[in-house]
Amino acid sequence: MAGRRALVTGAGQGIGAAVARTLAAQGAHVAATDRRAGGIEALASEHTPSAEHAEGAAEGAGAITPYAMDVTDAAAVHDVVEAVTVRHGPLDILVNVAGILRPGPAAELSDADWGDTFAVNATGVFHTARAVAPGMAARGRGSIVTVGSNAAGVPRTQLGAYAASKAAAAMYTKCLGLELARSGVRCNVVAPGSTDTAMQRALWRDPDALTRVLDGDPAVYRTGIPLGRIAEPSDIADAVLFLVSDLARHITMQELYVDGGATLR
Repeated sequence: MAGRRALVTGAGQGIGAAVARTLAAQGAHVAATDRRAGGIEALASEHTPSAEHAEGAAEGAGAITPYAMDVTDAAAVHDVVEAVTVRHGPLDILVNVAGILRPGPAAELSDADWGDTFAVNATGVFHTARAVAPGMAARGRGSIVTVGSNAAGVPRTQLGAYAASKAAAAMYTKCLGLELARSGVRCNVVAPGSTDTAMQRALWRDPDALTRVLDGDPAVYRTGIPLGRIAEPSDIADAVLFLVSDLARHITMQELYVDGGATLR
């Protein structure tokens, strides 16, 4: 990763923050984006770039630079990508992590819940990929990873909008990968299962919630996690690191499930 330039969305917390830290630890210069500035500014303070690295002129130790950005705003995405490119150089890596969760019965979701979920989880991926992919294709290299969800491939109760939006983002990423393959740009999906993040914990409303996640819950048609542990954000970040690295140079249009075997794939 030394000297490579990456943009990570949803980097203010959880999986996005773990991805940004992991890439920077391996030497990448990461543009960490999030709608709220607080999390990415704190993250950036952990990896302060040298003056030379800040201008994109040096390789070596990684760095993180914060950029406030709302992925639902196409113009804002375009402006941030342009600013990152001017300041740090062309992007080699894009990792789409930004996401929201609005749980509820599928037939009772409001228009706002459905629309907001797709605006971030699916349209946000479209906005960032559209802004980054042409430059990668022109240079003949690059890697795009979308962090989806195992819910995109297995029905989940109370997650109709979330699962549908993640499925849309995953298929868009694969279609983009097919179109960009001859240009040398790879596009893949990492599909986490239950991961110990603020989003996950918001679903836990009683002391037995974690046990049901690990052991399964027949009442919601859910199998458990065969490995017997919930993922940490770093587990997902390591999968992303593999897919954006040269170790995965012959892998594109794939969906890697990182869920401890929960979907029995």
